[in-house]
Amino acid sequence: MRSCAANIASLLVEHRAAISADFKAAFTSLEEKLVQTETTVADHGRCITSVETSATALQERMYILEKQCAALADSNTKLAAKAADLEGRNNIRIIGLPESIEGTQRTAFFSDLLVEVFGRQTLHSPPELDRAHRALTARPPHTAKPRAVIIRFHRYQTRELVVREAHKWHGNLQYQGKPIRIFEDYTPEVLEQRTKNCEVMSSLYNLGLKPSLLFPARLMITLKDGSRKGFSSPADASEFNFDFFYHSLYLFCQAARAVLLIRGTTHQMLCYG
Repeated sequence: MRSCAANIASLLVEHRAAISADFKAAFTSLEEKLVQTETTVADHGRCITSVETSATALQERMYILEKQCAALADSNTKLAAKAADLEGRNNIRIIGLPESIEGTQRTAFFSDLLVEVFGRQTLHSPPELDRAHRALTARPPHTAKPRAVIIRFHRYQTRELVVREAHKWHGNLQYQGKPIRIFEDYTPEVLEQRTKNCEVMSSLYNLGLKPSLLFPARLMITLKDGSRKGFSSPADASEFNFDFFYHSLYLFCQAARAVLLIRGTTHQMLCYG
């Protein structure tokens, strides 16, 4: 009996020792994995902090670059507009002159031609020209239409005078008995801007208004009361409510008339009352 109890006690001790060893081994493995996990989490934390710092720095740099890009885009737009203005402001285009009629002294020839076309009552002396040349295309065959002549005046006022006089003749100008036509010569960029106004100008003509285009493409409208209003883009002109404008103007005139009548009545009462 005692021997059996001793065996059981011995077995319990052995099982306890085995279980304790298993638990220690398991806890040791868990502790190692936990340390590894903590190390990994710490590394990830440092990486995330580095990424956040880099993202903040990149965001600041992006903000600065966006501001610089916007400033450069604005500067480029202004320079492009100025270049287009300088390139086309003093130019005219003549259509209908035969090829090679100008000879080798182009500027002198076309300067005298303008005096002959418009007369000395308009151009008292041959205008000063910076340059004159044919359109930069291949020379056409004899049976085709001649290339246009592009002339650049030295003074903008002289160019405006020539264009204004050409408009007065409605295209009925002649040189040596042959019809010619004179137009403003615009750069492709300016011509594209002015073309955008065609539709809205047609609508304004239908309303009885008098639209016109200032250089390079600013829309100016002469209203029915004689006043003028400018628009920077066709969209601004399209959105403008002309009916509301004239209705407001009518109400203003009616109110002004009523005020004048009241003042006149009050004046009569004071004088004769």
